[in-house]
Amino acid sequence: MKKQTTTLLLAAAASSLFVGSIHAAELSSIAILVPEEGTDFGWNQQGVTAARAAADATGVDLVVAEGLGYGDIRPTMRELAEEGVGLMIAHASGYNTAGPEIAEEMGVPVAIVDTPEGLKEGLVSDYTLSGHEGAYLTGRMAARMSRSGVVGVVVSGEPPSWNAQSAGFAQGVKDESAEVKLVYAVIGPAAYSDAAGGKRVTESVIAAGADIIFGQGNGSSFGMLQAVETKPAADGGKVLFIDVIGDKSELDKGYLLSSVVWDMTPVYTQMIEDLMADEFGKKSYAITLADDSVQVLKTPQVPDEIWSEIEGLRQNIIDGEIEVSAVFDAEGVRAMMSEVQ
Repeated sequence: MKKQTTTLLLAAAASSLFVGSIHAAELSSIAILVPEEGTDFGWNQQGVTAARAAADATGVDLVVAEGLGYGDIRPTMRELAEEGVGLMIAHASGYNTAGPEIAEEMGVPVAIVDTPEGLKEGLVSDYTLSGHEGAYLTGRMAARMSRSGVVGVVVSGEPPSWNAQSAGFAQGVKDESAEVKLVYAVIGPAAYSDAAGGKRVTESVIAAGADIIFGQGNGSSFGMLQAVETKPAADGGKVLFIDVIGDKSELDKGYLLSSVVWDMTPVYTQMIEDLMADEFGKKSYAITLADDSVQVLKTPQVPDEIWSEIEGLRQNIIDGEIEVSAVFDAEGVRAMMSEVQ
């Protein structure tokens, strides 16, 4: 694993110095641990921003541990536990083994991702987040707006959250038009920060005819953006990009079509409240269109008439008139694609 610098930003000092089980009534500080810097306009930044908002809303202090990489985070987790942090949010699927182990060892509650079977009352909770409902809407949008009749899905790996969004996007495309072709490509098994790989693979999908790219990548999404900005579509026109989790509008050069934006504030806030109420570890947490924790970004690239249709479809999903399947396994996703590179 590539070694990365670890930065601990202390929002406020923790109030307890003992190691062991922390009763909910004593919760005064939480921590979020992220693999990359919290400035990526995506997974890491949205997680840190939401944790800060949830901490403010519930009156607890926050410790941000960022740039931890995807290797062994046990030493960092032990350090945080010893400083008295009462809840650790392990914000990466690569932390799903270490998190529960440290929860058991140190007696400090830990939240992990994409592991609903890993619940342990009072100690381990899960948030398996998926913006598949929002991805469905962007799939409808892409199928309407594609000039070539080919759209691409580029992913930096195949974790459950990416798979569910890829499937939701594919369902949206096919519900809009069965004639539109879906080209699916994976940068690598865990290429979340591989910007060069993101650029290379996205260029190959554009070469296969795609003029709209749905990209899920964390740091690798910056390479995807470079590809759409520098490689024209087969007709010589612009290739448009649909992002996920964050909002890169301030970086956009006219190629960003939309984003499936996640707001994890309600998830983290509920976790903290559940911990305070001795309810932690009894359920998984999710995001949805209904509470606006999943939103679809409108950019100037989206015509008003198409946006009006998307808003109507959004309400149809909320009302239960359209059901978007949550497909979390990679095999199921690949079966929905027209072509897998």
